[in-house]
Amino acid sequence: MTYPDSFTLHWTGGPLCGTAQLPASKSESNRVLILQALAGGGTLENLSEANDTQLMRRLLADADATEINAEDAGTVMRFLTAYLAVTGRNVTLTGTPRMLERPIGILVDALRQLGAVIDYEGREGYPPLRLRGWQPVESAPLQVRGDVSSQFISALMMIGPLVPGGLHLQLTGHIGSRPYIQMTAELMRHFGAEVEVHERDVRVSERPYLPADYHVESDWSAASYWYSLVALAPTGSQVRLPGLRRQSLQGDQVVRHLMESLGVRTEFEDEGVTLYQMPAESRSSRVAMNFTDCPDLAQTIAVAAAATGVVVDMTGLESLRIKETDRIAALQTELAKFGAALKPTVDDVFQVTANDFEVREQHVATYHDHRMAMAFAPLAFRGRLTVEKPVVVRKSYPFFWEELRQAGFDLQ
Repeated sequence: MTYPDSFTLHWTGGPLCGTAQLPASKSESNRVLILQALAGGGTLENLSEANDTQLMRRLLADADATEINAEDAGTVMRFLTAYLAVTGRNVTLTGTPRMLERPIGILVDALRQLGAVIDYEGREGYPPLRLRGWQPVESAPLQVRGDVSSQFISALMMIGPLVPGGLHLQLTGHIGSRPYIQMTAELMRHFGAEVEVHERDVRVSERPYLPADYHVESDWSAASYWYSLVALAPTGSQVRLPGLRRQSLQGDQVVRHLMESLGVRTEFEDEGVTLYQMPAESRSSRVAMNFTDCPDLAQTIAVAAAATGVVVDMTGLESLRIKETDRIAALQTELAKFGAALKPTVDDVFQVTANDFEVREQHVATYHDHRMAMAFAPLAFRGRLTVEKPVVVRKSYPFFWEELRQAGFDLQ
């Protein structure tokens, strides 16, 4: 669809009912694309239509490029850095201005120890990168921080089978987004790798990948917006979401538990789930939630909690500072427009509170961040509001606005 400079959203009345189509998991898609390339074959079904995944497909297919632009896609930048290194490409890897502000030194240092020749073309520790080949060595155990981005760890894991003698990672510090590390390991095993993941140790054996077929699950991160929509919708609302699995590799499946505190019940069916709005009295008045393993849910929960009057003590938000924007600062600014707050308290706890929460035609800035747009969109159930730069959703859920229109929202 064509995106205007802004959308003004308004709910036309009545309960929210029907079926919503979700994009395929971007996290699974981007991993299996790298694994398919390293394995040399296999058929991938239901790949995500998200811009990040389509970008990864294009860049992997362009074997002759001398400069590669990862745009604003964190997984593309991190996964391709390791992939291009291990395959010996001579290429410059760059991105958007915001991407050039996101640190990558932890990954580059580890790859250099494995034999990658990588130079910084600008500021030390940040893209753009100049990759100049691979001189593989049998490595000692590599110490890698786990508190910055699990994508660094996943990027190294996926090239592990090609490292002489295999790969041994020792994870230091607080380890965030652990489910994404487990997802990487499971998908690697699907393509024939031998991987062991322990509390602070990851071991990958040296052995070639095997071509394999894979069907990508629907995206639980995208499902989180429908949970929020059901939570804020008129009484009696329910939505069916096809393509989600009870036995999922995605860490964001935890949304089904988190959203019970905000009044949404999940029932699994043969081909997906149905979300049911619970009675208002079933909501918690105050709850503590840790987002260490699911940081992409933080914005959705914060906005939904503010709108439903649930006080949430949020921890595990450290990585939000280095996402598409500083998501903590962005949330604080935008929630304040509605009479809500996200305030630091003690011991890295941020508390969501709302006094006289009201939707009255506010304009929501999106900060080049897809999750800001989709987290605030459900507030249209409480009144008319405008979302600026709605094009940002193309990063992960390109048909999000069309799904809202089909569900009954008026988008002008």
